[in-house]
Amino acid sequence: MMNFCKALRASIFFGILCCFVQENGFCQSNDDQKSTPKPATTDTHANDKFPAPAAEEKSQKTQHATHVNGQELRYTALAGTLVLKKDDGNGQPAASVFFIAYTLDGADSNKRPLTFAFNGGPGSSSVWLHIGALGPRRVALTDEGLAVPPPYHLVDNEQTALAFTDLVFIDPVTTGFSRHAPGEDPKQFHGVEEDLNSVADVIRLYLTKYERWNSPKFLAGESYGTTRAAGLSKMLLDKYGIYLNGITLISSALDFRTLSFQQGNDLPNILFLPSFAATAWFHKKLPADLESRDVKDVVEEARIFAAGPYVQALMKGDKLPDAERRQIIDQLARFTGLSPDYIDRSDLRISDERFFKELLRGQHQLVGRYDSRLTNYALDPAGEAAEFDPSYASVEGAFTAAFNDYIRKDLNWQTDLPYNVLTPKVWPWNMSEFTNGYVNTAYRLKDALTENQFMHVLQMNGYYDLATPFFATEYTFDHLNLAPPLRGNVSMGYCGAGHMLYLKSSCREELQTNMSKMYQRVLSSH
Repeated sequence: MMNFCKALRASIFFGILCCFVQENGFCQSNDDQKSTPKPATTDTHANDKFPAPAAEEKSQKTQHATHVNGQELRYTALAGTLVLKKDDGNGQPAASVFFIAYTLDGADSNKRPLTFAFNGGPGSSSVWLHIGALGPRRVALTDEGLAVPPPYHLVDNEQTALAFTDLVFIDPVTTGFSRHAPGEDPKQFHGVEEDLNSVADVIRLYLTKYERWNSPKFLAGESYGTTRAAGLSKMLLDKYGIYLNGITLISSALDFRTLSFQQGNDLPNILFLPSFAATAWFHKKLPADLESRDVKDVVEEARIFAAGPYVQALMKGDKLPDAERRQIIDQLARFTGLSPDYIDRSDLRISDERFFKELLRGQHQLVGRYDSRLTNYALDPAGEAAEFDPSYASVEGAFTAAFNDYIRKDLNWQTDLPYNVLTPKVWPWNMSEFTNGYVNTAYRLKDALTENQFMHVLQMNGYYDLATPFFATEYTFDHLNLAPPLRGNVSMGYCGAGHMLYLKSSCREELQTNMSKMYQRVLSSH
């Protein structure tokens, strides 16, 4: 599995998340060896061709128009930086954080909702939600979310969230154009709590500088961005008295115990199974009676088996009777499309990285991690671990090229500094209180929902997401122990796509519809 982590890091996408959860058991070898690289110096940018620039506040404003449902939306785009200062009494600059904001022209800022959006990693910029889902312009892809051949371009995003909220896309320190100040140690921003503190400060500074303290406030996060959003919901409340109106979570990673394929932790084996079933169904590897049904029905049957007989069998461990073991093997083969012999040799426990390689091994292909509908040829057909993620390879070039062109030509932000779409330079990531356990910010979200009973949460899931599977997210929310009257403040949405579900046009429409409904529901109570 270590080779898999290294391969993901080489291609970057979700190598970042893989490294993060590796520190908590998710991406470890059976002997628990670590492979997270250690910096040679305290400054991980010491040998950069582009050293940290001077931390200064600057901005570039441009005017634009887009069209949504036949109506023209005129808006202002503001690309800029906010300076984070050291809490040492001297107010010395510690970092400059890059953001891009979109505000609807002519709107009342006291009534107009404001959404702060970010992706995850750790180590990811906000480019994916920005030009993939929420922003007024998006990357032109096929309807199924596949990239077209280069050169790439942007088109008007008819599903932009700008139709119902102003937007601020934040790049955490070291991602995007955000950098630590010269002479500062970037590690002060690279950790669970460090990240929460810095992003919370960015939100506070933006509200202050642009006079938006009285606007309805929302967050939108994806992947580790959901880890961050859950933590921020509590930190913003406690530290600055900022009460959020709502949060949109896309492909959540809140409780890393549910994602950590580590010896002795059977939970992921249970929670990934319905997503394995959906994937096998899509690739026509299931028995005819399942293939003839809708994927939702297949998923539901897999849920029932996973939460019932499968849990009971794994709980028995070595005491599982042979006859019952054979029955479980047959059912696992039925839902995963893998051979009974392979399942038997895997001790009834199929890890994600083995599934990527094994499902289509006979065709010498891999299935994607962030979107298991997508495949590519294995570099080593006889190997055990996937060498790369076919689903990331399909869109990496399009997002990178399109954004770099857009920021300079359309938003007139002129710089030679590289835009770090995804970077391993945030490593090692400080786990703080979670160092010897599993990262879990779900209970901070529960606390915020309880203290701020006006806040609502929308959770969006993809059936073909093998990075943060939907059943793991359901498990997390089902174990928050929220007071019954507050459970209605959380709603779930599902779509037939992967981790970046918004790349599929129908799922992007569903995301916008569900977000719009949540905003209307929250704001109608005012």
